[in-house]
Amino acid sequence: MSTVTAARKAPQSPLEATSRRSRWLVVLLLALAMLWTLVPLLWMLLSSFKNRTDVTAATPQILFAPTLDNYRNLFSGPNNLGPYIWHSVLAAGISALLAVCLGALAGYGLARTQMRGKRHLAFWIISTRMAPIAAVVVPLFLIFRGLGLIDSIPGLVLAYLTFNLPFAIWLMSAFFAEVPASLEESALVAGCTRWQAFWTVVLPLTKSGLVTTFILCLVFAWNDYAFAVVFSGPNSQTLPIAASQLVTQTGVDWGQLTAIGTIVVVPMMLAGLAVRRWLVTGLTLGAVTGE
Repeated sequence: MSTVTAARKAPQSPLEATSRRSRWLVVLLLALAMLWTLVPLLWMLLSSFKNRTDVTAATPQILFAPTLDNYRNLFSGPNNLGPYIWHSVLAAGISALLAVCLGALAGYGLARTQMRGKRHLAFWIISTRMAPIAAVVVPLFLIFRGLGLIDSIPGLVLAYLTFNLPFAIWLMSAFFAEVPASLEESALVAGCTRWQAFWTVVLPLTKSGLVTTFILCLVFAWNDYAFAVVFSGPNSQTLPIAASQLVTQTGVDWGQLTAIGTIVVVPMMLAGLAVRRWLVTGLTLGAVTGE
């Protein structure tokens, strides 16, 4: 009994003490990061339920009588937000879906093809995603105007594909590189064609990569403002454009602005939470590092 008591009272080694301090430091940093991220979002959510007096008060109002007037005003009269939401869903959803489909095919070819300069090609693909928006807006505008794609959903889809597709190819090629080639060889020996081996063997094994790529591309397109303000018009304006229209020379309607901000943020947060298992699996496979 005395031996057990002495063992319990034995002092910690310097290594154990350092490890414990490191854990506490990590917990503290994560808590600060969560506060930095969640407090503005929570404040925006609360402000969206305040009336005009409370939301513009000099002293922040923590306790207030909630109201839905800001959300009602967004969907009534000339400020009807319905078309903007529909345009965002169509443009972002179709663009993300096309980026995943085309990115999976191109990424598979990039991962399995053995050729000189493969790494340079992969870097060139992702470098097109790094290009500044100002460098591509004018050429794309001239092309889209000639094709009659300005102020149309297909035009927005193609515009979003210009930055979603390179990212999808680069990301999916890294996921396919994680799949052993021996699995495909076994399927080919069993009588499958190359397409059947890809569809029935490789693609199911990269399901987490497909979901991760789709969600990330969807978020990029959903939040885009720069391309939407250039290529959209009255028939295709998206949610970020609707939010910018609340900032006028006469003032800013902070109640409606926080309400529309909540409408923009909440769907993407819910989508991320719904597929968080796939996102975590995908992002921990080392796929974001590329080849």
